[in-house]
Amino acid sequence: MSEVQRKFDEISKKYDEQRKQFIPCFDDFYKVSVSMASVNTENPKILDIGAGTGLLSAFLMERYPDASFTLVDLSEKMLDIAKDRFRGNSNVEYIVVDYSKYSFVEEYDMVVSALSIHHLEDEEKKEVYKKSHSLLKQNGIIINADQVHGETPFIENLNKKIWRRYIENSGLPEEEILAGYERTKLDKESTLDQQINWLKEAGFCDVSCIYKFYQFAVIFGRKVTVSGLS
Repeated sequence: MSEVQRKFDEISKKYDEQRKQFIPCFDDFYKVSVSMASVNTENPKILDIGAGTGLLSAFLMERYPDASFTLVDLSEKMLDIAKDRFRGNSNVEYIVVDYSKYSFVEEYDMVVSALSIHHLEDEEKKEVYKKSHSLLKQNGIIINADQVHGETPFIENLNKKIWRRYIENSGLPEEEILAGYERTKLDKESTLDQQINWLKEAGFCDVSCIYKFYQFAVIFGRKVTVSGLS
C-alpha cells in the first residue's frame, strides 16, 4: 500500500466535511469547475480520476443527471463513500486502481479531476495529460481543479502562509489540522505554467487557467483536431 493510499484510507470518513475548511475557496473552486464542464450532449461520459468520495462527480451530476460516470481512485475506502453517495445510480462505475498506471479502453466526453494530480511526480503528470487526451472524443474536455506550486519561492511561501492562516481560523480541531499538514508532505505540486505547457504538449487546445485562488487553480483544455477548430 502506498503512503498516499494509506493516508486517504485513514481520512475517508471525515474527508468531505473537512474539505470546506481545508479549501478556503471551496464554493467557487467547484462552481467554476462545473460551469466549465460544457459539452454538446446531455448524457456525457465522464471519467473522474482520483475521484475520492465522488464530490466533484456529485456536483457534475447536478448539471448532468443523465451522464454516465467512471470514478477511479487508489483508495477503496474513499470510493466506498462514493458508492454510498450514489447508491441506486446505475450510471456510476467504480475502479479501484492507480489511474496513472491503468490502461483505459473507453472514450469519454470529459476527463475531470479534483485535488489529486498534484500527488504525482512531474513525469507522471505529463503521462496522465497525454493519456487523458487520447481517451477524449473530439471536442472533449479536461478539467483539473488542483493545487499548484508558487511561481517563485516567495510566492510559494506566501500562498502556504495565507492558507495556514485560513485553516487555523477554520474551527477545525487541532489534531485534524495537524493531520492535514502531515498529508501535505505527500504533495508534489508543479507550477501553473508547467501544467499549462504539459497540457499543450499533450495536444490540448484552448488551454487556460479559468480560476485561481492562491495555490488552488482550475485548469481547462479541449481536444480539437485541426479541422474541428472553432
